Formats: sequence, structure tokens, C-alpha cells
Amino acid sequence: MDISAVNALPYEDFVNMFGNVVERCPIVAAAVWSRRPFENFKAVETAIHEFIDELPESGKEGILRCHPDLAGRDLHSGTLTRESQEEQARAGMHALTSAEASRLAQLNRDYKERFGFPFVICARMSDKETILLRLTERSQHEPHVERSRGIEEVKKICHLRLQGLLRTDAANKL
Repeated sequence: MDISAVNALPYEDFVNMFGNVVERCPIVAAAVWSRRPFENFKAVETAIHEFIDELPESGKEGILRCHPDLAGRDLHSGTLTRESQEEQARAGMHALTSAEASRLAQLNRDYKERFGFPFVICARMSDKETILLRLTERSQHEPHVERSRGIEEVKKICHLRLQGLLRTDAANKL
């Protein structure tokens, strides 16, 4: 799909296409639709990032709360989004040993209790060892630092999901 086709999408189609580039936050795509026309695909990504950056801290926390726990209930019950299912599988979250699964579940609980939102990391850029290490390290951050770090990870996820949706030829690559 080229950028002119993206710009021509009716509101509903745009939201259906881009509604999960930020996990379970179609409101982001809905808001960004009104910023058309986009000059190129990088402009779509920039508009999404700017929308997120303009949110109050409570809105940013809301975006983080839309993310599932890594290797958590949604993975085991089959209720992850298609994108999250693929990303967690790629990172090895479906193939944890019993000890790794127990450790990750406890770290997830401790993290969520401390910060009020789940741990967010770009799973496609990580493996299970890195995820466990980063979760342990980031649990020590101050809440405002971790909120910012989580949003940066959301932007990485968004970037990769957009690449998966849009043309990746040299002229239009994100």
C-alpha cells in the first residue's frame, strides 16, 4: 500500500488497519487519522508518536496498561492480539521452562504492584533472557523514569508493527 492509498482510507478502514499499532489502543489511530494527509510513512509514525507524547501522564499510563503481561494469562488463555502472540512467541515466551515461567510471573506481579502498569518491552527486539534481565533492572527505576521507558518501548513496538503493515520499499521504508 502506498501513502496515497493510506491517505485515502476512510476513517473506519484507517482505524481497522492501524488500530493495534499501539496495543489495544484504537483511539490513537482514530486521533491520528485527522492529521492526514501524510507526506510519507515516516510521517504516519511521527504523528502517532506526537499524539502519545502530547498525552498527560495518566494517558501514557493508560497506554501502558493496555499491554498484556509477558507470558501471562492472555498468552495462556489465547486472548493475546495476533501481533502480541507473534511477538511473544518470537521472544520465546511460549517456551519458558517451569522455573523461568515462575520467575517471570513473580517479576511481573512485583513490577505491576510497584508501577501500576505491566512491564512493556519490545519483545521482537529481545529474547527471554534479555526480557528477564531488563524486567529485573527496570523494576528498580523511579516510577516517572519507568513510565518514560515504557513509552519508548511502545514506540519501538509501534515502529515494527507499522513496518509490517506498510510498504517497505526503499522510497517508503520507515
